[in-house]
Amino acid sequence: MKTITLRRIPRDLARFIEKRARASGQSLARTVIELCAEGAGLRKPEEPVLHHDLDALAGTWTEEEASVFETALREQRKIDAEPWKK
Repeated sequence: MKTITLRRIPRDLARFIEKRARASGQSLARTVIELCAEGAGLRKPEEPVLHHDLDALAGTWTEEEASVFETALREQRKIDAEPWKK
């Protein structure tokens, strides 16, 4: 595997790399490698992950738990029309 040292990276590019690394939870080195691969057409760019902290819970509820949750949401979504009258 080849090691490359980059110098004089423009500030705006460095900020972009840092922001993308933080958003993906990856190191700067891994992020730069992915950006190079994408730029070379060796890999498709991935959509940024905005929220991934609850992924482990997705699809883990039973039908009954989901129904209880949906019922609670319906109650919270009711709008009291009185305060909105002119």
